[in-house]
Amino acid sequence: MFIEQPAPYLRWIYPHALWRMDRYDQSVYLTFDDGPIPEVTPWVLDVLKHYGIKATFFMVGDNVRKHPEVFQMVKDGGHRLGNHTFHHIGGFRHGVGSYLRDVEEANKLIGSNLFRPPHGWMKTKQYRGVRKAGYQIVMWDLVTRDYSKRLNGHDVLLNVRNYARPGSIITFHDSLKSLDKLLYALPRSIDWLLSKGYQFKTL
Repeated sequence: MFIEQPAPYLRWIYPHALWRMDRYDQSVYLTFDDGPIPEVTPWVLDVLKHYGIKATFFMVGDNVRKHPEVFQMVKDGGHRLGNHTFHHIGGFRHGVGSYLRDVEEANKLIGSNLFRPPHGWMKTKQYRGVRKAGYQIVMWDLVTRDYSKRLNGHDVLLNVRNYARPGSIITFHDSLKSLDKLLYALPRSIDWLLSKGYQFKTL
């Protein structure tokens, strides 16, 4: 649970970030990190289209550069766009200046005021700098851990079933390392959430 659903004290580290939406609204917010890539993102878009769901895609700028046609597919599908840096850099390995330059380089291609830090962490000064630059920082209420080599698709589905709640910002990944879990867990997670009366909204 420490990873899947961050404890309250972790949320205090970035007090102005979005971790969870309205807890009194029976809605959830699907987000996808690390794309767009042609091997995974179009399949995710087909699943979302099948269910009539809009999501938010936190994109790596270099992937947008390499796969503009997939980026356009996300835009044409009416989904929200988010910035996930240009090189998917970890905040602890970079200074404030280089980190912010990477964010801005990505935003030249993505054009969004939403930002999610890779690996879910950044230094306090980077956090302040990103906010000062006008971005709304979005974290999560539930990370499915579809990226983990220790989990299978059923485990990822169980994470959704065990930790989703009203207002949850749910994080999947449209990446190669997540694909095998995603194929199993994404449609089944949506089916389960719908069976529990959840609506799907975008940030």
